[in-house]
Amino acid sequence: MSTPVGWQQHREGVARLLTSYAAIPPGAPVRLRKKTSNLFRPRAEVEAGLDVSGLDGVIEVDPRAGVAEVQGMCTYEHLVEATLPHGLVPYVVPQLRTITLGGAVTGLGIEATSFRLGLPHESVLAMDVLTGAGEIVTTMPGDPLFDAFPNSYGSLGYATRLRIALEPAPAYVRLRHVRFSDAGMLEKAIAEVVETGEWEGEQVHAMDGVAFAPGELVLTLAHWTDDPGDQWPSDYTGGHVFYRSLQERESDVLTMHDYLWRWDTDWFWCSKAFGAQHPLVRAVWPRRWRRSDVYHRLLGLDQRFGISRRLDERAGRPAAERVVQDVEVPLDRLGEFLAWFDAEVGMRPVWLCPLRLSREAPAGARPWSSYPLEAGTTYVNVGFWGTVRVGEGADEGPTNRAIEAKVSELGGHKSLYSEAFYAPSEFNRLYNGDNLAAVKQQYDPGGRLTSLYDKAVHRR
Repeated sequence: MSTPVGWQQHREGVARLLTSYAAIPPGAPVRLRKKTSNLFRPRAEVEAGLDVSGLDGVIEVDPRAGVAEVQGMCTYEHLVEATLPHGLVPYVVPQLRTITLGGAVTGLGIEATSFRLGLPHESVLAMDVLTGAGEIVTTMPGDPLFDAFPNSYGSLGYATRLRIALEPAPAYVRLRHVRFSDAGMLEKAIAEVVETGEWEGEQVHAMDGVAFAPGELVLTLAHWTDDPGDQWPSDYTGGHVFYRSLQERESDVLTMHDYLWRWDTDWFWCSKAFGAQHPLVRAVWPRRWRRSDVYHRLLGLDQRFGISRRLDERAGRPAAERVVQDVEVPLDRLGEFLAWFDAEVGMRPVWLCPLRLSREAPAGARPWSSYPLEAGTTYVNVGFWGTVRVGEGADEGPTNRAIEAKVSELGGHKSLYSEAFYAPSEFNRLYNGDNLAAVKQQYDPGGRLTSLYDKAVHRR
């Protein structure tokens, strides 16, 4: 169990943060100084950064009220360590251990509970934000800063403390892997679960899936329970790989802890690129290194030294374009997007995660200005992470640009943790740039913080 840091340590951490902010020269980029990142867009190096070393813990957990006070740089791994012994978890726990609570709120995390509980920011009751003016501002739902903060990626400031609602979490999760050969039938199944909260008479607490091939789609339905039944809980941190079990099993049982991190061990399926799924390699790969942040660092080394590019050149393979994206499309357009994606991109498997603005969130189901999803509409997050061959002489990011255009055509949105190529007018239309600019002017009148467009498109 993770020990809460308490309020005094939190105040000391905030003081160090403010001191480091004051030390950054005017005009110099303002960026967090931290060891891990879940961004996938290249950025220019900076000489100085914000000292957030004292803001990476849980301040306190109130199990009776079902709330937690959490520092902005606290990872979900440490957050769950503090809440799960009380039989509680955050409403939405993103898939990767080192995603921070502040990062998930400002960058839009998502997970299998999102079809009923929305996105992480919807369970935030209040938060303190370091603004561009160098001040700590407390803000709550309904305030302009709070409502514009989700999807602002630090352009409006950085969360130092968040009070979040928690939900009960029993010991086990029972899974059913439901197979479909047609995207239209999958759409109907998702709509039924969203509408009724059930599938074949059993309550569904979480729902996501994988499209392995055009005729092979699997929807995983999770039921929270204290009774594992006659199945022994599976362990996918050892020799077995979770995503393969969706093709091999019709049902499964995991502990709640292992369910929350089921995707992290192999970074969904991306660990295969490092050989970590080969039985001989897996046997000698330390279990403590089977986690997403290790693979992310390996990827960073590959990009830094151009290892894959050099190997491709030596083998005579066409140049590759990195396509690492999560997009949201309306449920009734999912089949259309997958058909287009198969024809134009051809990357499989892809992750499917239904979501909608939460009807159970403290603030109620309502749109959020910087990522304007429609209340009452079910979307599906489609996640795909890899490379496609584009050949020499291709324009920059041709596949990513085509995906952006298709998602906009279908009435969807694209997450901004990776590369983006939007023109300013299109970006402002999609992400309500006018409102962002107005809120930024109010809380960052000196323009100390990099704008969202410059972060996402200009990679600053």
